[in-house]
Amino acid sequence: MTDARLLQKLEPAGLRLAPSQVWGGIRLVPVLRDTVRNDLRFARRTYDDHLAVVSLEGELKAPGLKYCTYIPHGLVMTWGNRQAEAVHGTQLQAPDGKRVKVGPFSVRLLHRMVHREDRNQLRMLPLHLAMEGFLAMHFGGPEIAWTEYSREALSHGLNPRMEIAVNGWANSALDGALRTFELHERQVGLLLFNADVLLSAFVVSHPDDYRALHRTLLEDFYGELLLQYGFLGAVPELGLNLDDARISNLEDLRAAVMRMRGDWADFHAFMAGGLFGAAVTSERIYDAGPFLLQRFHTSLKPSEENHLGEAIVRDDGTLEYLKTFRLSSAQTRRAYLLQQLAHADWKLESAAERLTTTRDDLVVRLRNAGFGYLLKEHVLEEATRRARRGR
Repeated sequence: MTDARLLQKLEPAGLRLAPSQVWGGIRLVPVLRDTVRNDLRFARRTYDDHLAVVSLEGELKAPGLKYCTYIPHGLVMTWGNRQAEAVHGTQLQAPDGKRVKVGPFSVRLLHRMVHREDRNQLRMLPLHLAMEGFLAMHFGGPEIAWTEYSREALSHGLNPRMEIAVNGWANSALDGALRTFELHERQVGLLLFNADVLLSAFVVSHPDDYRALHRTLLEDFYGELLLQYGFLGAVPELGLNLDDARISNLEDLRAAVMRMRGDWADFHAFMAGGLFGAAVTSERIYDAGPFLLQRFHTSLKPSEENHLGEAIVRDDGTLEYLKTFRLSSAQTRRAYLLQQLAHADWKLESAAERLTTTRDDLVVRLRNAGFGYLLKEHVLEEATRRARRGR
């Protein structure tokens, strides 16, 4: 039986959008929640280390698959009415993993992306959970020893696999926007646009938790568009006018303001249409009572806007938590190539047919995408030579 909480399409159920706030090229769209419950809470756990190494299998220091990056903070998630009230604000700096010194640097060793700490308490690594799933896509490489693939690809798959992201502090306008605008009373998140391109969405269950986590957006990581579009000019304010002729009393004014807010929300939802309303592929991560923690990605088609992220959905369909990352065009192309290879059982001829291209063209595309190490050197050289001759 299919779990209705497992996302097939991302919808902002239980949420509404407020008018946007503009600071230079940054547009913040506050996300509000009218019905606030107290049975799912989030709090920050700070890590003051230069690097984090997350063991995805086995013990902390044992050989196995590792995820390495800079992780400034984790989230402690508690659920259940009594548990959320009792645990929230306590044990947030409990021992988590181990700290080791490597020369002048400190390294945090952490166990799993999601680690259960108590009966109704989890520690999770926000957004890294989604990125690790993205990096692990088809990580094992070819399952059949096709002759074109290198010994390394057949033995170790895509190991190592890496992607580049940009820290929020890299764009000073984001800092200015987060410092300047006041939070709404029922604000539980925001949509972040740069040059009116959606970069990220962040939503939690309770307004108090969002207020405490608002500045952590500077510590999060974003796609390269945070910097690329940072050199563009300021984006325009979105204004709507009231028709004075149709307003004769306070009730008319109240209705006009409600319509205006509705028009703002509809327009911002349209701007975020590449995320909200998009079909997604989801993976179940953890069942927490009525809540399901999952990670997801959109279609990965190069012609479309693509996002990856993680979400928590309540059993009535309400979106209680959301954190997303906008993939760059290059990241999308890499993921799409791996997806097509896996669907073709890693047979180059079959994958090229799926992509309506030639085998040599596919080999060149793999090399340009950074996956040349998967193929034997003579395969790359021959394909490159034939491709040049064909031009």
